[in-house]
Amino acid sequence: MGAFSYNIDQALGILSQSEDGKYTTEVNMISYNDKRPKLDIRRWNKKDGKMLKGVALSWEETQKLVEILQELTGADFR
Repeated sequence: MGAFSYNIDQALGILSQSEDGKYTTEVNMISYNDKRPKLDIRRWNKKDGKMLKGVALSWEETQKLVEILQELTGADFR
């Protein structure tokens, strides 16, 4: 298996943080293996700087997600 590389092109925001501050769930634009950036939503171990489980979406997938979320207006998630 070849080498894996990534670059955080743009940090967009933090969705949540663990009480001890060790873990965050972040939204970033990340380029994997020098390819086109993707919208990336994942947990990070901030102490070690390591990425954990998450999802990376293409531009087309991101647009579809936005459409789906817009249809949820008024939905009760509480």
